[in-house]
Amino acid sequence: MTSSTASNAMFFPVVGCVGLDRRQAADYHQRWFVIDANNQWLSAERCAALSNVAIELKLGSLVLRAPGMLRIDIPLDVIEDDDSVKRTVQVGQQSVVVVDEGDVTATWLTHVAGQPCRLVKVHPEAGPVEWPQVMT
Repeated sequence: MTSSTASNAMFFPVVGCVGLDRRQAADYHQRWFVIDANNQWLSAERCAALSNVAIELKLGSLVLRAPGMLRIDIPLDVIEDDDSVKRTVQVGQQSVVVVDEGDVTATWLTHVAGQPCRLVKVHPEAGPVEWPQVMT
């Protein structure tokens, strides 16, 4: 990859939300995603409101912003040693072990999306996620 290609690359810390072109975002590419009430990946194709969620990486936090909402900050690098926040969800046909980012974030996203949903992070010990073709 050339340096001009690398500088133009887009990274999506939260799959389905607005991407970033900053190199620091590469370390967090596709780390988080939104699930619905049935523990299924909620793409921007299924929930257009997600494409209005802007992402920022700032002072050790993933910052989410949406029209009409206060921002919400989620710590970037937390050691995942609490089994109570682990769950298994579906991304297409694949089962993925994730870490739930909590009720406050879920309430924020539910308000933005207009349906019950939660933000989850791919567990560090989970294998690679095989994202379906549609990744809007």
